[in-house]
Amino acid sequence: MRRWEHLLRRLALAASAGLLAACTAGGGDADPRARRGGPNGDFTYPATDYAEQRPGKPGGTLHASVGTDTGTLDLHAISHTNAQWIGRLIFDNLVYLDDKGEPTPWLARSWTVSPDGLTYTFHLRDDVTFSDGSRFDAEAVRLNLEHMRDPRTKSPLAAAYIAPYVAGRVIDPTTFEAHLSRPYAPFLDVLAQSWLAMMSPRQIRLHPEELATRPSGTGPFVVERYERQKGLTLRRRADYHSAPDYLRHRGPAYLERVEIAFVPEAMARYAGLASGETQLVFDAPPQNAAAIRADPRLVFDSRIRTGLPFRALTFNLDRAPWTDVRVRRAVAQAVDRAAITRSVFFGEVLPKTDFLAGTTAYYDPAAAGVLRYDPAAANRLLDAAGWTARDAAGYRLRRGERLGAEVLTWSSPTLTPINVAVQADLRKIGFDLRIVEMPLSQYTERQHTGDYQTLSAGVWHTNTPDALYILHHSGEISSAKRIGQNTAHVRDAALDRLLEHARESSDPAELRRLYGAAQRRLVEIVPGVPLDENHSLVAYARRLNGVIFDTSHNTPVLTGAWLDGEAR
Repeated sequence: MRRWEHLLRRLALAASAGLLAACTAGGGDADPRARRGGPNGDFTYPATDYAEQRPGKPGGTLHASVGTDTGTLDLHAISHTNAQWIGRLIFDNLVYLDDKGEPTPWLARSWTVSPDGLTYTFHLRDDVTFSDGSRFDAEAVRLNLEHMRDPRTKSPLAAAYIAPYVAGRVIDPTTFEAHLSRPYAPFLDVLAQSWLAMMSPRQIRLHPEELATRPSGTGPFVVERYERQKGLTLRRRADYHSAPDYLRHRGPAYLERVEIAFVPEAMARYAGLASGETQLVFDAPPQNAAAIRADPRLVFDSRIRTGLPFRALTFNLDRAPWTDVRVRRAVAQAVDRAAITRSVFFGEVLPKTDFLAGTTAYYDPAAAGVLRYDPAAANRLLDAAGWTARDAAGYRLRRGERLGAEVLTWSSPTLTPINVAVQADLRKIGFDLRIVEMPLSQYTERQHTGDYQTLSAGVWHTNTPDALYILHHSGEISSAKRIGQNTAHVRDAALDRLLEHARESSDPAELRRLYGAAQRRLVEIVPGVPLDENHSLVAYARRLNGVIFDTSHNTPVLTGAWLDGEAR
């Protein structure tokens, strides 16, 4: 990390000037809403962003930085955001999505689905091996699916995505049958995500501890070194030839090596990019976006991930005061999302008032605006709920009880200012939001046990609107047997039916009706406070060519990336 400290000292003045520019200048295509329209919602991106457009030049080492470490390279065991792009470096998946969200071949060359939707038969490639020499075959697929749902893996994400999977059958080395307990239309979609990548069957069987630090995949790069909180070094796999057909890339990756440094300081990540020390920043600091756009050597890219938006608060509907929907709605309408996103994200993210990302299939804009900022309406709701008196501090009272709640959080350069801003907004309507900061491990434990009134922050990215089921179906509330993601403890029979029927349907018109109704129902229930769209912010040097984006995650894919010339 010392080189980053050196860069900070050497470039302090330049970085400060960049921060000032970000606050005061427009700087190029600064509006992340520049690309709008399209069948899947409010935002689409050109198909050319997702497939290789021309051959590249082999060789060179790419230096990249990212703010946080995943803590493990066993992607089945985590839900970390960085797993999205790490997965495409090391691993392959069974299927890939095209730019319209349709499944296309990858390690599975084709598949069929039984008329009852309970059996998926995959026909696999017969020419792929893992970097440790293990063969990719039907048994490897079976072992990977079992590893995802093995309680010892403690998967917070992959296991939930394949919950309907009950058993697999190896027909022959290149044919695998997946049996489901009930129809589950998003099955192919979720199998395309990095968290459900294929890992070495030898390691799963004999050396599962290696999956965390030196996993073997069938992907374009091999792990050479991984030091937690320091960095990750990858080298090109010379015999790689299994990129998804949709990428239009043939053979090995162009880059010889990829070196990734974990750099928590946002200013240091910007300084490294501005100096030419790095050519790619995975989570580009929004405060430097205008300065990056103004630099002709650099590119700043902001795009909205599919799934669910970033939530400022999640209410525990089992705990007062959140048992009253009028209080929930009042709090949601008292939060000035536009002001918070301007101050915290420098205008680089879009405020959000509903519960499905605008890029997601079957997004329904009819749900937008229902929970828009309206403090007058919030005050009327609280009056109607009986919180009409005020104490000396200005907080609302009812029968001598102060209106308020604790919100659990952890220390974070992003979360802390959001929490403080939300607290200030709620004070204006007489609501006492008490911020309780704790270590992340303690926060996670209390989340799993349901020991909270309110949770701070939260986002759920996935490539299917079935994310609404994962976070809001009553069957997804945590229990002693499994970790669920319905942290709001929503129990709504009408919503459950809509989401269950959506899982079983493959008819686009029916899915649009079901998911539209579910989104409208959620703004009636108000399980939390949506704050902004979940953006992927990336910056890179223009000498890094061939940067395309993953169709499931909207993060960079480096299989076809290549370096041109020297840093200037």
